[in-house]
Amino acid sequence: MENSEKILPDWAKAMNCAVTVCDADCNIIYMNDKARATFAAHGDLIGRNLLECHNERSVAIIKELLATGGVNCYTIDKKGVRKMIYQTAWRDNGSVAGLVEISMEIPEKMPHYIR
Repeated sequence: MENSEKILPDWAKAMNCAVTVCDADCNIIYMNDKARATFAAHGDLIGRNLLECHNERSVAIIKELLATGGVNCYTIDKKGVRKMIYQTAWRDNGSVAGLVEISMEIPEKMPHYIR
């Protein structure tokens, strides 16, 4: 087990959604099994910088999330698969320490409940 894998509990490793974590300098420090499989064509991304892998618009969003501790959530359709992407800052002792991205496949029609 890599040191970076110790930051999340064992259940995160085999979740049926992709979990990617970066530190405050945008270096990828954790990817669960699904995230690694999703980006396998790009090789081992642990230690790589997120800013090198994203376009200018995305880099601006990443920097804003780190500066504000905010959240970015949206859906995509990629190769016929619909996904919800949830990106949020994570904190250590109250300070923003990086970002977490959770990417999960969603059905074409999904119920929405008001509770």
